[in-house]
Amino acid sequence: MQNSTKLPEEGFVRLPTILSMIPVGRSSWWAGVKTGRYPKPVRIGTRTTMWRVEDIRKLISSIEAENYK
Repeated sequence: MQNSTKLPEEGFVRLPTILSMIPVGRSSWWAGVKTGRYPKPVRIGTRTTMWRVEDIRKLISSIEAENYK
């Protein structure tokens, strides 16, 4: 898990921020969203998609837990 970018305490983050922290490509991320592996986004505007910070924190925790099993 790459932690070069810190998440804000609360709010929303965009996909480039998420991808800088989770080692997955853009198309794999969207495939995971479609299958339910990754959290669903929130549409902020007609062309702006973001994710809730708390959902990304939960995802990172679950990935780390899987890696330590």
